[in-house]
Amino acid sequence: MTPVTPEPLPVAVYTGSFDPITLGHLDVIGRASRIFGTIVVGVGINPDKHPLFSLEERVDLVKAAVAGFGNVRVELFSGLSVAFVREQGARVLLRGVRSLTDIEAEFTMTLANRKLDPSVETVFLMADAAYSHISSSLLKQITPLADDEALLKFVPQPVVAALRRKLAAS
Repeated sequence: MTPVTPEPLPVAVYTGSFDPITLGHLDVIGRASRIFGTIVVGVGINPDKHPLFSLEERVDLVKAAVAGFGNVRVELFSGLSVAFVREQGARVLLRGVRSLTDIEAEFTMTLANRKLDPSVETVFLMADAAYSHISSSLLKQITPLADDEALLKFVPQPVVAALRRKLAAS
C-alpha cells in the first residue's frame, strides 16, 4: 500500500485592530497555531474605533507578543478582511469570540463576508473563559490604577510598558 501524503495545513488569517493585543488574542493565536499551518495576524484599521496606539505601534506590539510562535507572522492591512485573506493566499478567516454580543456582530459580518467572497470560510474560536472579559476599554480603565503584575493578567509583557507610556502622555 502506498503511504498517503498528508495535505499541507491551511493558512488562516486573524484580523483585528489589536489596540492593544491582549492575552485573549494570544490565546486564540496559540490555539489556532496548533490547528493551521500558518497564522497571519492582520492588524488593521477599524473606522468605528478611535485607537489608542498607531497602526505601526500595534504591528510592533503584536510582533513582539507573537515572537515565540514559529508559524505566525504579522502584517498590516487596510480594506476588507476577505480581500486581505485572499492576498495572503488563504481561504480561512479566523475570528475569536468572547460573548453573545460578539457572536451576534460576528454572525452579521460573516454573512457579509460570504457575499463579498464565498471562497473565504470564517472559523470561530471561543475565547478561553479566563480571557473573555478583556477588552481595550477595560485596559484603558484599569491601567492607571493597576500595577504591572496586575496588568500582566490581561496583556503580554511588551504591552504593559507601552500602555503606561501611552496613557501617561494623554
